[in-house]
Amino acid sequence: MGYIEETLSESEYLVARAHFHWTYHFVAWAALIFLGVFLIGIYIFVVMMIRVLSTEVGVTNHRVVYKAGLITRTTQELDLDSIESIELQQTLLGRLFGYGVLEVSGTGIEDLTTPLIASPLEFRKAIDDAAHAEPDAPLQGAVPTV
Repeated sequence: MGYIEETLSESEYLVARAHFHWTYHFVAWAALIFLGVFLIGIYIFVVMMIRVLSTEVGVTNHRVVYKAGLITRTTQELDLDSIESIELQQTLLGRLFGYGVLEVSGTGIEDLTTPLIASPLEFRKAIDDAAHAEPDAPLQGAVPTV
């Protein structure tokens, strides 16, 4: 059970969870294979895999949650009612391979920026659907993982 599931209130449920794109894993393995001899590749691989294992991004029917950190923990939570805008940042390769970064802006708090995630448009749609749904009504067609 992850951080997001542990912090759910009684009337709250997980709508969608974002995942790192496969290219992030590819870069980590490439660094290990091609630079592993120089030890820097092992370091890069370990740092990137720790980030994958210790990062959670999800949207519930009440909030957007970002958690990072293995030993220390950093979290950002943004209530759905206080979201002002969601910006998508995608490079040409991001558009071709289906990855990007979302920046969620809200009133009175710092922006919540996701890491490089797979299917950012689907995750953005999950945030929009959750924000415009009734707070305690189950979402129709909610995707458990994005």
